[in-house]
Amino acid sequence: MFIQKKCKTKCDTSKEIYIACLNWILRSEDVRKERKLNIYNALIKNSLLYGSETWRFTENNKRRVEATEMDALRRSSRISRKERIRNVTVRRQIGLEENIIKEFEQNQLTWYGHVQIMAEGRLPKIALKWMVKRREQGEDRRETEWKV
Repeated sequence: MFIQKKCKTKCDTSKEIYIACLNWILRSEDVRKERKLNIYNALIKNSLLYGSETWRFTENNKRRVEATEMDALRRSSRISRKERIRNVTVRRQIGLEENIIKEFEQNQLTWYGHVQIMAEGRLPKIALKWMVKRREQGEDRRETEWKV
């Protein structure tokens, strides 16, 4: 539940950044497409990706992050949702090969690799291996222990 709130907060914060501060730049016809892509990569995508290595990435979170990404890309291309142009077409026009979900997954795999080569006593490795001890029928909840 905490991670889902974190993802929602992260998406909302990213939207606030580009809507409040960058909307006029992204919608402008005077700013070149390359410059808009640089702004997207430096500010919007980085604010979405920050800390994503440790998220539990559910389908709901994927949809939320992808919607935030596409909202920014559509604004920079001046394409409305009413025009009913597919996301793949918008990405192709901008020049992006992959969506942000691929980068999330890559970040998580990279983090997993880092955790695997850590020493056994390190907290991230302990947290990754944590398993909840199952309770027997009728056993009191207070007696539940974490096993490493």
